[in-house]
Amino acid sequence: MEFTKGHGTGNDFVILPDPDGALDLTPGMVAALCDRRRGLGADGVLRVVRAAKHPEGAALAGDAEWFMDYRNADGSVAEMCGNGARVFVRYLLETGLATPSGAALPVATRAGVVRALVEGDTVSVEMRRPRPYAAATAALGGLTLPGTAVDVGNPHLVCALPGGLDLAGLDLTRAPVFDAGVFPCGVNVEFTAPGDPVGGTDVHVLMRVYERGSAETLSCGTGACAVAAVALRDAGRDTGTATVDVPGGRLTVTVTDDSCWLAGPALLIATGTIALPPS
Repeated sequence: MEFTKGHGTGNDFVILPDPDGALDLTPGMVAALCDRRRGLGADGVLRVVRAAKHPEGAALAGDAEWFMDYRNADGSVAEMCGNGARVFVRYLLETGLATPSGAALPVATRAGVVRALVEGDTVSVEMRRPRPYAAATAALGGLTLPGTAVDVGNPHLVCALPGGLDLAGLDLTRAPVFDAGVFPCGVNVEFTAPGDPVGGTDVHVLMRVYERGSAETLSCGTGACAVAAVALRDAGRDTGTATVDVPGGRLTVTVTDDSCWLAGPALLIATGTIALPPS
């Protein structure tokens, strides 16, 4: 089968074209593809399928031609992936499955339809406005950190480090412990520290993330949106623009009254063919 490899600020994906929804993509196949020693290696898989041909996308086919079937590296299904959506749009345009028009390109996801704009290396995707909704904690090693639960179409827990703790020194080789009562389907956990002021934006945040189903990743787009919303709130703002630095690079998040724009680079780096592993 043909594949493409792409990434957005180091958040990397295997992209599988399946326009007519003919591929039975099992969790075992996804996990094997994402294995960094025995497979292609990735944080997740993006299956490119026409919305009308996918049972979870059919209801959205009138609004978007293409459905982003996103799977985490362990094979589990995820509602949304911000960086994945940006890479997905780059793939549609570079393979001719969509035509650049200057207008926003709609993409169907399990979290609804998102829209994307492309300018050079930068792809911006408009998603739902992040919604902080509860207080919760994450336990990591001997630390228990208070945080804010945020809905970005998928679940997030944003934990700001207290002064004196080094963000780079956190051990994220193991999953943080969280309250399953608040997050019954799991959660992406973001750890943050303040950054120096950046011109043209309202707040600057440094972030690391442990993603549900993928372990620590170099970047998480929906996580950056969740972090931006909390940082703006803590700065006394309902809307605004945040610079979010992740280990894989820099993202810019703009929170408006009714949506959230995530902007950053999205690149395709390799194409080829692979014999799909057994399910």
